[in-house]
Amino acid sequence: MRALFRVIVKEFQQLRRDKRMIPAMIIGPMVQLLALGYAANNDVTDIPLLLLDDDHGAASRALVDRFTASGYFRLVGSVGAESEIEPQLVRGRAQVALVIPPGFGRDVAAGRAPRVQLIVDGSDSTSAVVGLSYASRIVTAAGGRPDTRGGVELVSRVWYNPDLKSRWFYVPAILAMVLMLVTMILPSMAVVREKEMGTLEQIIVSPIRPWQLVLGKLFPFACVGFLDTLLVSAVAVGLFRVPLRGSLALLVLLTVPFLFCTLGLGLFVSTLVRTQQQAMMSAVYLVMVPMIYLSGLIFPVENMPAAIQKFTVIIPLKYYTHIIRGIFLRGSGLDVLWPDAVALLIIGATVFVLASLRFRKSLD
Repeated sequence: MRALFRVIVKEFQQLRRDKRMIPAMIIGPMVQLLALGYAANNDVTDIPLLLLDDDHGAASRALVDRFTASGYFRLVGSVGAESEIEPQLVRGRAQVALVIPPGFGRDVAAGRAPRVQLIVDGSDSTSAVVGLSYASRIVTAAGGRPDTRGGVELVSRVWYNPDLKSRWFYVPAILAMVLMLVTMILPSMAVVREKEMGTLEQIIVSPIRPWQLVLGKLFPFACVGFLDTLLVSAVAVGLFRVPLRGSLALLVLLTVPFLFCTLGLGLFVSTLVRTQQQAMMSAVYLVMVPMIYLSGLIFPVENMPAAIQKFTVIIPLKYYTHIIRGIFLRGSGLDVLWPDAVALLIIGATVFVLASLRFRKSLD
């Protein structure tokens, strides 16, 4: 243990002397969080709306007022014929066109269900779907009283994210990306740097066992990972107002098995390459990017092909993303998240053992 302690002290001293590493581990994640936190926002507002009103009545004007007062739509103009709509959509002047037919006001006054037409630019599918949803709710609300005689009235309630803020969905997951950067890419580069500087050979001939060298080199990065977890969580809650409904202690505890995975992957990458540039490129393009795409961090796993869904069971980021969002948004406890924790422990132990064996072989 004394030898392990000396290796850990040596690694902390080396990190302190490296003027580029500390900003990369502390300031870099904060910049990444701020940039992605503000950029990762799928909330659709201020949609440019084009109007074709063939009714010219009080009811149609009230409907248009509902659209503009909702905050989701911005009236950019009106046209006199349906043939004039497509050129406006092609030019990008409008994204949604509202067509109010003649007799709209009579149908509203008579209690009949009035009909309107929405023409949407579907080149941006996300905005198109959200815009249709907003417009449908506005039109339904303006169409009169619901007929409850023998019918069913649907009352929806959204739990955990009542305002459907996409930032609440993305910002907690940025924590996982920050941890991958700090505990996978940087450790792999640190180990390879020893090879480039020729100091690894000096360590090999010293009376230090391989497991002491592995733990000693990775322990400082694990400490920085825990520090970044607290910093990112504080910024997410304090600046972006993302609720932390669960236990912060549980989040830190369940971060341990995820660090096993990322540290093991970083160590494994370091055994495959010879330069720091190769380590960074391999960690990013061969490990980090596929994990982000296949983890459900951005794209739902349920929408992927069946073969890809089976492959995602070995992606540690998939389980950690579920843990983060569960603790932040749903207030989930260990009784709910223990399967994800067990999966991370199994994957992390497997990766760490394989990486350690390969690293020891390279030392021999």
